[in-house]
Amino acid sequence: MKMDQFKNMTDWRKQWDHFFGDEFWNGFAPFFDNPHSQLNIYQGENEILVVLSLPGLIKVEDVDIYVNHQTLEVKGKINLNFKDFEIIQEGIFQGKFEREIQLPYTVKEDRIKASYKRGLLLIHLHKQIPDDTRKKIDVLDRDKQK
Repeated sequence: MKMDQFKNMTDWRKQWDHFFGDEFWNGFAPFFDNPHSQLNIYQGENEILVVLSLPGLIKVEDVDIYVNHQTLEVKGKINLNFKDFEIIQEGIFQGKFEREIQLPYTVKEDRIKASYKRGLLLIHLHKQIPDDTRKKIDVLDRDKQK
């Protein structure tokens, strides 16, 4: 009689998930999210500093940064090639990467500065302060138009 060694795997996984719960696994999300671009986010009074670890970036032109309200997107490519050598073990990420970062608040799209130093990409953003001033809206009189 042949026994299926993975027959009870589904039950085991359900019990494991039930015992630890979603809160337990959510704590590990930063480690599983995207290990190719580790990041820290720092918050000041009206600004945010996003720091991404990108070792091996050769040209800053290999990174594209986009911002849309509360979302920061960083895309790029890291190319670690050493002439006359072939890789036999890989522990440092290389290749294309893409990271979408949700920011704690909307930022000004015209006040963003980015720099790269010692393997770190620093992105400095400023909070979009709501303008509470009342704005008058002009009404177009279509009866007067011909």
